[in-house]
Amino acid sequence: MKCHYCKGRMESGKTSYTIDRKGYLLVINEVPALICQQCGEPYFNEEEVEMIQNLIKDVDKKSTQLHQIAV
Repeated sequence: MKCHYCKGRMESGKTSYTIDRKGYLLVINEVPALICQQCGEPYFNEEEVEMIQNLIKDVDKKSTQLHQIAV
């Protein structure tokens, strides 16, 4: 597989996923991905994307609950 951005060679590895959202910063380390050896762009497979999305939903819910308690 080649990178969609730079056409570099993709290799299996692990990377971090970071999102700054709704008053919190979520960092997930060691996420399996295909990583471009030229530009570093990561590509996550469907399973990892689903897990990341579920974590974000859970943190959104907990963050909202925490904010309601603090008010």
